Amino acid sequence: MTTDHDTHDHVGHDRANGFDIAFAQLLELDAEVLASYLAELTGLLADLTDPAPARILDLGSGPGTGSLALARQFPTAQVTAVDLSPQMLHRLRKQAVVRGVADRISTVEANIDGPWAEIGPYDLIWAASFLHHVADPARTLAQTFEQLRPGGLLAVTEMDLFPLYLPEDTGVGWPGLEARLHAATNTRPNHEWTDQLKNAGFTVEKRPFEIRLDHAQAGPSVNAYAQGFLAKLRSHATDLLDADDLAALDVLLDETQPNSIARRGDLRVHTTRTTWIARRP
Repeated sequence: MTTDHDTHDHVGHDRANGFDIAFAQLLELDAEVLASYLAELTGLLADLTDPAPARILDLGSGPGTGSLALARQFPTAQVTAVDLSPQMLHRLRKQAVVRGVADRISTVEANIDGPWAEIGPYDLIWAASFLHHVADPARTLAQTFEQLRPGGLLAVTEMDLFPLYLPEDTGVGWPGLEARLHAATNTRPNHEWTDQLKNAGFTVEKRPFEIRLDHAQAGPSVNAYAQGFLAKLRSHATDLLDADDLAALDVLLDETQPNSIARRGDLRVHTTRTTWIARRP
């Protein structure tokens, strides 16, 4: 990995292999709706770092929701965001300007699956929904270890349960549609990094987060968030759900329908995420 901002190397990260505006927007909505969770997680990292981090690295940053949350939590830190997609990084730079932190966030298009240049040491490295995409996680963790200062932290976060939004009975089709959609598309990723982190030399603490928000707590963006996420699952479900469930899901995704996700006031968000907090001794 290189800190040359003009490089055209690439991160080994599937989500950036082709720029997807809808997916970038979905990631941004995720951060907006789950702002309280992000504040809790970055606040925990603040409690565990002493002194406050001066240099932070965001691996596989996407549109930079983690970078922005970290810049907000640590107002004196310099944050470097690394991703494959120049379009994702462009979105981050625009948001950094809007939020007044452009002087503290830099972006790098780089190849994390290749050898890393000596760009550290960093005080804190953030890797959210990223590590399972790299070609060789053990090598990536070893290189991450080398880029941290002694006592520095690596925060690896994975989604355990993809978000659930709908009531059991949506008024369209048979009850339990969302559960059947998730079962058919296998939305319970199985990620476990404890042993690999220890093998790389880290001491490890595992922290689970359960997120439950009602419609009011999730805020007005929850409808667009649910619409985008369920539309993405629908694109994978054509050959997995029966015809009745597909038809019901299509009605729910049709913004002109009275029971559509876009119009509902009974949505909620339930998801779980795990963060491995790894310290370099």
